[in-house]
Amino acid sequence: QLSEDVERAPENPADEREGEMEVHEDSSSVILPDSELGTTAPSLRFSKTCLKNVFSVILLFIYLLLMAVAVFLVYQTISDFREKLKHPVMSVSYKEVSLYDAPGIAFYPGKAQLLSCKHHYYDHIPPLINPGQPGDIECTTRRINYTDPFTNQTMKYALVVQGPRDVKKKELVFLQFHLNGTDQDFSAIDYLLFSSFQEFINSPEKAEFMKDCESSYSSWKFSGGFRTWVKMSLVKTKEEDGSETVEFKQETSVVNYIDQRTKPRSDQLFFVVFEWKDPFIQTVQDIVTANPWNMIALLCGIFLALFKAADFAKLSVKWMIKIRKRHLKRKSQVMNHIN
Repeated sequence: QLSEDVERAPENPADEREGEMEVHEDSSSVILPDSELGTTAPSLRFSKTCLKNVFSVILLFIYLLLMAVAVFLVYQTISDFREKLKHPVMSVSYKEVSLYDAPGIAFYPGKAQLLSCKHHYYDHIPPLINPGQPGDIECTTRRINYTDPFTNQTMKYALVVQGPRDVKKKELVFLQFHLNGTDQDFSAIDYLLFSSFQEFINSPEKAEFMKDCESSYSSWKFSGGFRTWVKMSLVKTKEEDGSETVEFKQETSVVNYIDQRTKPRSDQLFFVVFEWKDPFIQTVQDIVTANPWNMIALLCGIFLALFKAADFAKLSVKWMIKIRKRHLKRKSQVMNHIN
């Protein structure tokens, strides 16, 4: 029995060593992939893929935000364009001239009489020699009767005088009227300014011309016993249909007249001076500030940005799907290798 045990002893260690070797080989072939491939390399790959996915999602949201801003800009641009079309801006420009077209001054003196009319230069008016007495009438004047455009019943008498032209020499027109007596407590003379005295002269129907002027222009007054200074400025307005209207703006100042006649008089004296305020003609017109070409260019840029953003978003989504599929494929390969 002892001899049989001794003979069996050298056989069992070899078998045990072979078994141990097989176990070690199997364990090494199983443990190594599980420790190295399953923990280290996949974890690093997963972290990089996760960062890439997070970065792609952030970029996608940024471009979606940019697209929303672009859509809002498109809406705001179209709204502003429509508002500007409805509300044009008034543009004022000034044109300097040396000579004006002589305006027409239509007086409605009633019972008053024109005593004198002269053109003076450089803003100098010499003192009156015989106030209240007829003097020189050196102005171009026309007398005309026409029916009132508002009632078409009463007749109106107008004395039309040519106004000043030379603005550089400060040309002015000085007129003197005389009224013998009046039943009213206050005495005044109406006057009307229109744009061109020459148009009045060339008009074949002067009565109709004056009726149109009275319908279009405003009238003013100057009182007796004073010297009234009228400084005119011309304003041209361009309408939407292309027509042009002309109106006058005026600044008036009144100076008291000291009557130095020896005998007290019951009559009234009227003195009025017309001159230009400045050599600038004011032109007013409505301008639509909305430029359609600028709006079209802006919209093209916004739509181009929208298409680029949409294209980038589409590529980002495809890239994320591709990375996801690649990650799932690698994971399945690792699991197959482990199995």
